[in-house]
Amino acid sequence: MLESGPLPTLPGSPGPATDVALLRQVLEKRPESLSELYDRHAPTLLALARRILNSVSEAEEVLQEVFLHVWNNAGRYDAARSSVSTWLVLITRSRAIDRLRSRKVVERVHEAAHQELPGGHASPEGVNSVFQRERRQRVKAELDKLPPEQKQVLEMAFYEGLSQAEIAGRAGLPLGTVKTRTLLAMKKLRSALRSDIRELL
Repeated sequence: MLESGPLPTLPGSPGPATDVALLRQVLEKRPESLSELYDRHAPTLLALARRILNSVSEAEEVLQEVFLHVWNNAGRYDAARSSVSTWLVLITRSRAIDRLRSRKVVERVHEAAHQELPGGHASPEGVNSVFQRERRQRVKAELDKLPPEQKQVLEMAFYEGLSQAEIAGRAGLPLGTVKTRTLLAMKKLRSALRSDIRELL
């Protein structure tokens, strides 16, 4: 298991921190180290999640879940078992497959509701609309409880469809700040909404 603590200093000019070093710093709750890990590995992990889910938006949500997991569980990484990059890939694959299975369950529920309702007046799209409206209401209520700076980045992402780079440009913030605020806000929403956060919008 990973433990926090000082790392040995090598002679000469220091190079970029290793993934393991960054993960130790995440264990010490240093958000800038999480942002650095995100920058290094997000493109590969996003491509993997997108390939499994065939959905950009869902892949982006999985990516956020993965780095929330890293923030909360950095100490679970075992260097004897895998590299940090492999560990992140395994987490991403697991989360994406879980989401894919959940999607199929929801689709079956919608089909069953359509078949069981008398008169055929309800469609799966209609049932989905109700679910989506209720979920949005719950998410909005929880968003209103967030600190203003965290609420801002999530609203721009979810309701305006902006990427994190676009949010940074519009808000005049460093990209790392946007990523950190997003991760911390998602952590709070995850705690409040639990299972709902996995199908956020």
